[in-house]
Amino acid sequence: MVIGLAACECIIPGVRSLKEKRSVLQRILTRLKQKLNVSVSEVDFHDTWQRTKIAIVAVSSSHVSTELELQKALSFLDSFPEIERTITNIEWL
Repeated sequence: MVIGLAACECIIPGVRSLKEKRSVLQRILTRLKQKLNVSVSEVDFHDTWQRTKIAIVAVSSSHVSTELELQKALSFLDSFPEIERTITNIEWL
């Protein structure tokens, strides 16, 4: 069993409040969970309104399939114009 964790720091430049940030994040995280076989959560910068850190976790029987799922999730995250991924760290467990 292989566990892959992608921790992504992101900027959400168009929001002007925590309420807007949470609305944008909720929609993105829900769509990631529904469309792909990954777990997703905001893990840092909860009280900063234009910045966030999102953790994406995939579990599979092989390294290749886990990496493929993570890459799909990162590509899908990049498809949202309202959020910009700045730093991504990937760990394997």
